[in-house]
Amino acid sequence: MQSLFDVAVIGGGPSGAIAAECLSRTGHHVLLVDPDNRIKPCGGAIPSRALRDFSIPEHMLVARANAARIIAPSGKTVEMRIGDIGFVGMVDRATFDPYLRARAETAGATYFRGRLEDLEQQEDGTVALTLQKTGQRDSTTATRLAARIVIGADGANSVVRRLSFSKGKKPPYVFAYHEIVESPKETIANGFEPDRCDVIYDGRISPDFYGWVFPHGELTSVGCGSASKGHNLRQATGDLRLAAGLGEARTVRREGAPLPLKPMRRWDNGRNVLLIGDAAGTVAPSSGEGIFYAMLCGQLAADTVATCLATGDTRALKETRRRFMRDHGKVFLILGIMQAVWYRSDRMREKFVAMCADPDVQRLTWESYLNKRLVKRDPYAHLRVFIKDLRQLVGLPARQQ
Repeated sequence: MQSLFDVAVIGGGPSGAIAAECLSRTGHHVLLVDPDNRIKPCGGAIPSRALRDFSIPEHMLVARANAARIIAPSGKTVEMRIGDIGFVGMVDRATFDPYLRARAETAGATYFRGRLEDLEQQEDGTVALTLQKTGQRDSTTATRLAARIVIGADGANSVVRRLSFSKGKKPPYVFAYHEIVESPKETIANGFEPDRCDVIYDGRISPDFYGWVFPHGELTSVGCGSASKGHNLRQATGDLRLAAGLGEARTVRREGAPLPLKPMRRWDNGRNVLLIGDAAGTVAPSSGEGIFYAMLCGQLAADTVATCLATGDTRALKETRRRFMRDHGKVFLILGIMQAVWYRSDRMREKFVAMCADPDVQRLTWESYLNKRLVKRDPYAHLRVFIKDLRQLVGLPARQQ
């Protein structure tokens, strides 16, 4: 193993693996560091366009969801069918992340199974890395390497961010917890359906976020998230399982981790370190969607890092965040406002679910989710939704058709 790499990517989830693969394919000497010993708690949803954008083969999907059922605190439900414009692909992070890391390795990246212990800026502008192999803790066994640029793709509790940015520089987050259970062999009346994602807006499940039941083929993810430290996520997840008819299903694994919900103001250190994915806070507010945005960050980072390496101009690193926010900043802003307004009480959650029954809301929601941009082709639909939003907020009765 050579001692100096062009790029060291710390973290081999969707963001880091895509960055390492793209950079390796363009001839760069890339180190990918990941402990390969944990699975991130995640609902596993990706839009159908992700298969095309990132060359994900169909066999990596463990299920396809063609609808979402939205459940209010009162128990009222609204079913949102996608129709023929696409689908929500479901992946299992236990197999999806290793697949992406294997792609990066095949493309030429050097895969180090371990973790980052320390990094230090060198006088020549490179970064010295102290790495420890998975399963080893003795400092005498540490591996020391160097890289011209470091990409921190190591999650919400990023070590790269902690070591390279000032204290307190981190995005706000909720804590997510889920249980992977065996799926029932058939549809359960008023409960689980294998091609439908259930999203539960109920203060008893989450006082500030939501709960979910997402099918993963032979397995199902059941979980919830909250920023409230006093909220019992495990109990709430147990209640979700009972409501979905999954109370007796065998539990395969339990996982929990912080989930960032706002992009950081700055992703680079102005020199040779760049944060992407969860480390940079690129998980969508309101929905908690992160896989697609993480892979996109990896792709953008590969482009800007390649430019930086070719020109020596470290200002190129700022382009990763600028390009991401140019294309998705408005969506994140709107989703953040939605969460602040509609998730603050059960009374507002009830209104939100009622609004989801509207055909305009459903169409715009699915088109925006699947295309990953605001729908602009029907301004009158946006106006109608805005007016209906105001009616719900001020408590006016819906206009009769």
